[in-house]
Amino acid sequence: MRPGLLCAALLLLASPALADDERVRPVTDPVVRKECGACHMAFQPAFLPARSWDRLMAGLSDHFGEEASLPADKTEIIRAYLTANAGDKGGQGEARKFMRWVAPQGMPLRITENPAFLRKHRFPDAVWKDPKVVTRSNCPACHGRADQGLYE
Repeated sequence: MRPGLLCAALLLLASPALADDERVRPVTDPVVRKECGACHMAFQPAFLPARSWDRLMAGLSDHFGEEASLPADKTEIIRAYLTANAGDKGGQGEARKFMRWVAPQGMPLRITENPAFLRKHRFPDAVWKDPKVVTRSNCPACHGRADQGLYE
């Protein structure tokens, strides 16, 4: 079976019917959607605590090895949106499950390193090597409606 089909098959087998508890509030701010979405999916802020988003926004000159600096006004709009909607500010659904694994003062920078993510994404290496997937942070490769906060 091709890796892309394997990914889809594994997700169908592992996914029960979609419940409200599986939804995550989608990103609605147009600046966040445009600027963050220019390079990757604009991740829902509820997957990380506010302190993590603050740190990520402070380090845009080396954003996971990439230069991602933005003008100060856009940086502040994005920071304000991410921190106001962060997981420690009342996240719901899948994001609430992620936040349970964050230490009280923890500052995770990668959603993909959260134990909740790792537990749900135990797939064969072939899935991660699929050219359509490439990286664990490419949520839309397997979750077609991830940008809408649906991870069924």
